[in-house]
Amino acid sequence: MSYELPSDAAALLREGLEGGRGVVALTGAGVSAASGIPTFRGPRGHWTDLTGGRTPQELATLEAFQREPEVVWAWYLERLASCRWARPNAAHHALVELEGLLGPRFRLITQNVDGLHGRAGSERVFEVHGNLERCRCVEDCGVGLLALPARLVALAEVDAVASADGDLAAGAREALSCPGCGAWLRPHVLWFDEVYDEERFRFTSSLAAASGAGLLLVIGTSGATTLPQLVVREALRVDAVVLDCNPEDNPFGEIAERIPRGMALRAPSDEVLPALVAEARRAAGRRG
Repeated sequence: MSYELPSDAAALLREGLEGGRGVVALTGAGVSAASGIPTFRGPRGHWTDLTGGRTPQELATLEAFQREPEVVWAWYLERLASCRWARPNAAHHALVELEGLLGPRFRLITQNVDGLHGRAGSERVFEVHGNLERCRCVEDCGVGLLALPARLVALAEVDAVASADGDLAAGAREALSCPGCGAWLRPHVLWFDEVYDEERFRFTSSLAAASGAGLLLVIGTSGATTLPQLVVREALRVDAVVLDCNPEDNPFGEIAERIPRGMALRAPSDEVLPALVAEARRAAGRRG
């Protein structure tokens, strides 16, 4: 059965689309759950199902990488393999359609590093936590962002990047040498002991998009990181409509329920977003 959008949510959506202001979609791991990628904080998520009893806070840091680069890379390449097999779901495709309807008014800000938004066809995307299919020199020697070597992706897809003791396979280690200086390549992700910036993670641009928004869609995120919190705060400052799409209670949903121009829609994103975009399409037709 398809999701039926509540009439008051439809009215808020239309209100947020009026006036020509921007529309921002802020997505987290929940948007990829229907694609088979575990959310970080769920019972079978990447944050709770790690070998060796280590937490992501221990592994996902520059300090850990400098100490144990092979262990950190093995973990990320395992995640890459699951993301490569995943396919965009109805939520990803709905956001592509919304971008097509709105053109330059639309901006997608994603915390996800799985690349599924891009594979679905989204173009106006800020990947504020990076992308698992990209890497860069850990010494910042100047080579810039690189696509993950095809040889490494192939090893990840057949689960051949690491041995039982966690060491990288020989082919993987050679592929992870910087072509500029020979140092380690590192995953292009934002680690816990690093900070957002504009050059790599579009910090300033994300806040600017929120400051011009008439509508903010918050989709599948628990709000546990700094930049998403700032995006929501900026949207509230400019009195944007805020619709939180998440089957779970979360701080953003609580905020949306407290404000006059907000609402929490408690259903999976692959059900809610197609309904929202269908309403946006109808609204565009009426204006046309």
